[in-house]
Parts: sequence; structure tokens; C-alpha cells
Amino acid sequence: MSRVRPTEISFHKVSRILELSFDDGSNFKLPTEYLRVYSPSAEVQGHGPGQEVLQIGKEDVNISRIEPVGHYALCLVFDDKHDTGIYSWEYLFYLGENFEIKWTSYLERLKEAGHEHKSKAD
Repeated sequence: MSRVRPTEISFHKVSRILELSFDDGSNFKLPTEYLRVYSPSAEVQGHGPGQEVLQIGKEDVNISRIEPVGHYALCLVFDDKHDTGIYSWEYLFYLGENFEIKWTSYLERLKEAGHEHKSKAD
């Protein structure tokens, strides 16, 4: 993947949306729940393919703090105390580009696990 860099990062706490603009002209509005359930941390992703852990009950999660990590990433600290994911610019771009597919997959996996998603967006 080419090296993308954000030109603007805005967090809208009330709507729980992280808005990112990138140097290629792309703009993404990513819900905090989406960012939390696709955290790049080992706690969520596991330590290899097929070890991902479905995150349940994250509909109301919010970001309490955003910390820069060098010039290449952000650490998002969530109000459920999850703070171990380092979101590189490339990973945030990937999440933005693949939002519809990944969000639909997440909702389907929740349903298969017997969890009813309680979002206003559904």
C-alpha cells in the first residue's frame, strides 16, 4: 500500500465520529464503535489469522483520549479502558476504504453470536 498521511484529524465527541482527511483527497468518518471493534491490538486481532476476538457490547463506547504515536500513528484510548491499539495511518486509511464491507461483516458476526446490535444507525 502506498504511504498515506492524514492532512486533518477531527474527533466529534458527541456524535462519536473520528473524521480523517488524507493527502490523496480521501475523507472518512469512522464511528468509535467501528474503530474499537477493529482495534489493531492483539486483544482484538489475536496473534495470528483466525484468532480474532469478536467484540460484543461496544455500541456506546467513546474515545476519551487520542495520543499521537510518532509521525505514523494514533493511540486511541476508549472509555471502556481499551488503550493498546496503535492505529497507523495506513490502517486508518484501510478501515476508511473498507468501512461498508467490514461494518456489515461485524454486524453479521454479532447476529451469528446471538447478540442484538442496539444502534440508532441500524
